[in-house]
Amino acid sequence: MSGHDHGDDGVSRRKVLECMTWAGTGVLWTVTGGVPRSLGIIDAAEAATAATPGMTFLQISDSHVGFDKPANPNALGTLEEAVNKINAMPAKPSFMIHTGDITHLSKAAEFDNAERIISQSKLDVHYVPGEHDFLDEEVKFYRERYGRGTKGQGWYSFDAGGVHFVGLVNVVDLKAGGLGNLGAEQLTWLADDLRGKSKSTPVVLFAHIPLWTVYPEWGWGTEDGGRALELVKGFGSVTVLNGHIHQVMQKVEGNVTFHTARSTAFPQPAPGAAPSPGPMKVEDAKLRSMLGVASVNFKQNEQRLAIIDTPLQG
Repeated sequence: MSGHDHGDDGVSRRKVLECMTWAGTGVLWTVTGGVPRSLGIIDAAEAATAATPGMTFLQISDSHVGFDKPANPNALGTLEEAVNKINAMPAKPSFMIHTGDITHLSKAAEFDNAERIISQSKLDVHYVPGEHDFLDEEVKFYRERYGRGTKGQGWYSFDAGGVHFVGLVNVVDLKAGGLGNLGAEQLTWLADDLRGKSKSTPVVLFAHIPLWTVYPEWGWGTEDGGRALELVKGFGSVTVLNGHIHQVMQKVEGNVTFHTARSTAFPQPAPGAAPSPGPMKVEDAKLRSMLGVASVNFKQNEQRLAIIDTPLQG
């Protein structure tokens, strides 16, 4: 598995590169000085996070509301299970981000059903679109709901808890094989957005398709993602959150932690483990162990990051 090399950055020279995939087991990671450390499996991890001060936010992804094929005939139902899981967390997150593919076919009713369920969390939600959210002819349903106050195709930034968050759109003008694309206009905006920010400010980039190259043969990467990563290489703590591939993968490279989230709808095969990507039918008893959500905790001053992946079951 390949990763980006951050050139002459001194931190990246001592990079710790780790690429791991889990299937159904939640693990809490803390990252100090760019080095990840596992605190244990999900139950112990949740307890540790409940006792940890700092800001916690939640990531949810790839709800695919409207999907009804054998891999999961009730994607709306498993989304509701995920929201129930969020509502049962011992410490309420500050807000939630959704990293795209809210719907399966961009139908108005699918967006409405997604909103009806997700709003039950009573959290502020920051969205970025997946390619499945831009399928309607006028590409208006997503933008009418979530595009207000954004730039270009829907990118934006905000600050919370001393962290700078940047929502990017990489599902427009997809490149060969389905690779994501940010485009020159968005990259220029990103450079302006980051200009003047203190290098000690933790930065979180989130987009639908991974900004790092996971498996280009399946379009699991962003063609110009390296240009965005070049813009954040001077920051001391950078976290990149994505969805799209429906499985947990993490890579730590220098000052950058890359993390992809599970879907709440259906799993996909591991890179190269099948002839092509797409919904993967598993035994009914196993499905909920392969779906879930992720929470992220930042502890001020220590730039400590902890990610918990919580399956719906197991």
